[in-house]
Amino acid sequence: MSPASTKASTLTLDASAPSSPVAPAAAAVPDRMEPGRPGYRRMSFALFAAGVATFALLYSTQALLPAVSAGLGATAGQASWTVSAATGALALCVLPMSALSERFGRRQLMTASLTVAVLVGLLVPFAPSLGWLIALRAVQGAALAGLPASAMAYLAEEVRPKALVAAIGLFVAGNSIGGMSGRILTGWVSQMWGWRVALGTVGLLAVVCAVVFHFMIPRARHFTPGTLNPKALAKTVGGHLADPLLRRLYAIGALFMTVFGAVYTVIGYRLVEAPFHLPQGVVGSIFLVYLVGTVSSAAAGRLVARLGRRGALYLAVSTTAAGLLLSLSDQLAAVLLGLVLITAGFFAGHAVASSSVSRTATKGRAQASALYQSAYYLGSSAGGTLGAIAFHAGGWAGTVSLGLFAVLGVVSITLWGSRAARAEQRRLVPAASVQN
Repeated sequence: MSPASTKASTLTLDASAPSSPVAPAAAAVPDRMEPGRPGYRRMSFALFAAGVATFALLYSTQALLPAVSAGLGATAGQASWTVSAATGALALCVLPMSALSERFGRRQLMTASLTVAVLVGLLVPFAPSLGWLIALRAVQGAALAGLPASAMAYLAEEVRPKALVAAIGLFVAGNSIGGMSGRILTGWVSQMWGWRVALGTVGLLAVVCAVVFHFMIPRARHFTPGTLNPKALAKTVGGHLADPLLRRLYAIGALFMTVFGAVYTVIGYRLVEAPFHLPQGVVGSIFLVYLVGTVSSAAAGRLVARLGRRGALYLAVSTTAAGLLLSLSDQLAAVLLGLVLITAGFFAGHAVASSSVSRTATKGRAQASALYQSAYYLGSSAGGTLGAIAFHAGGWAGTVSLGLFAVLGVVSITLWGSRAARAEQRRLVPAASVQN
């Protein structure tokens, strides 16, 4: 997803948010797309291809970090910036890109963003130094921000409400498959022909996906251009950042992603070294564990219904912490089980936090969701870099310590939220008694 595969709850709610000026009235438009109607299959296939390209490119170097380090003479911390620069740039650009899509159109921005990202992807394998590689990856991440910033709004405007969840599901599936297959593909290609050829292979895959998107995506019928109003955007964003609950949810998403980014950025270094000595192709295949996240994120709704939001977060945190501790073992089976638990806990916690954002925001839900995505990818960027630094300083135990510290942060924030909720309830009860 890649972690992106768990965004279904966030993106679904965001797509139907009342902040979109066309969403409320769009349900009455008779020519919106749905299964069986012209354009729906083309639209679904186009956005699936865009999702594959987006996350294959975004995380293309993650499974290759040991090979990049060896090829460019870089430490784990230095090489990790090839991932962190891309996710960090995406985090910073999601909100501005969402504003541009309101002015220039969803389809136009998606096409432009994907084109630029693919062109940069073809240059990445030829980067002469680590500095150039990091710079190109940052440009690529900034360009890719146009896809999540526009795709959900496009679907909300062009697809009938009853078919919206299925359409979004296909886009998210493309995210997941792109993130996972890109890592696996690069691992095996790198083992045979080197990391530069592996990155070139991902670039060619993205070219195919971009061509499919360009020729398959239907013309937008229901987009109404808006005006760029920085003052109104700043006011909405400021309102969200002033909300204590939203701030806690943003922090929780960032901390969960810090754990996940640290673990999956560094795990390749650990598995190619003693006592495991796994080949690069097998290390890339470790990312099949991402499939566990599909199950755990889907179960998050049932967990919230049974345990409540805070209870579900505590369970997710406990599962993640147990996985981190188990991964300290020198037995490969225990390490893999630890990765399964970390992945399951992360995806469940992310699903709970992200879905709570749109439920909490009563207006400006698109901006509230964009802020969550920014925090989420900033967490990924910080986790990748800090996890690699911790690994360089203290080995895998150092990376696990960082993860446990982030987990403790989630617990502390959740406990603080529980305390604040109880205080608010005590404040409201006397007020109600006086009114009676």
